Amino acid sequence: MHYTVNGHATYCYTGGKPFDAAKPTVVFIHGVLNDHSVWILQSRWFANHGWNVLAVDLPGHCKSEGPPPASVEEAAQFVLALLDAAGVRKAALIGHSFGSLIALEAASRAPERVTHLAMGGSAYPMVVSPALLESSLNDPQRAIAMVNTFSHALLAPPPSALGPGTWLYGSSRALMRRVLASNREVNVFHVGFKACNDYAGGEAARRRGGDGEAAVPGAVPARRRRPDDAAARREGAGRQGTRRADGDGARGARADERGARRGAVRAARFRLALKRSRASRARPAR
Repeated sequence: MHYTVNGHATYCYTGGKPFDAAKPTVVFIHGVLNDHSVWILQSRWFANHGWNVLAVDLPGHCKSEGPPPASVEEAAQFVLALLDAAGVRKAALIGHSFGSLIALEAASRAPERVTHLAMGGSAYPMVVSPALLESSLNDPQRAIAMVNTFSHALLAPPPSALGPGTWLYGSSRALMRRVLASNREVNVFHVGFKACNDYAGGEAARRRGGDGEAAVPGAVPARRRRPDDAAARREGAGRQGTRRADGDGARGARADERGARRGAVRAARFRLALKRSRASRARPAR
């Protein structure tokens, strides 16, 4: 489904269901160098369980026109404009990574329009390493490989793979390359990473003004602490850190021992397979 937002065509995946004004609406917001397709399974589930779904391609990404948002604040305004274009008074916002910051900022700017807020793969501040930021600008393919190596443990073997014939590491790399190639005028990779790195409004977005009232639905105001609590907190953190370090040392030693045993088993299996292979080649053909 396409909407005109800020004068540009904007694509939203609806999970295969027509829009019904009587149903609640959920908006899915993707992260850097992703598109609506990362929400396919979630979109279909919600669409088949009584929800309107708007899984959006952010501006300048894949099926959506317009310049890509250069900041979290700009993207948040786009999301609110999308709600206006779709005729949605209230919606649940679900965002991943960059999208989570966008959802947070949008919820802060218009809390009366947000029924739920879900943030996945999120952090604040969302600092991007200088090496990755530089690579996203000057060597995007290398940066794509870096992101996927950092993001998937052991290159995502099962059970993190979706099933036989799938490869999370490879499919994620392919998706990022496709999204990067969808905009020949602007490097949406670097623009998105820079927006994450530069965002400084997370704490202000979480709270309204200075009165401690939660600005975001479901957010819990921080407990006010007395100044003399600081020393006690530092002392408690020190004791906890010592206990954690001792425990980590013991766990690390056990993990090293298990790793050594597994390595020995793998080496023995390899030697056996090599011996059998040589023996089969040495046998004369009948």
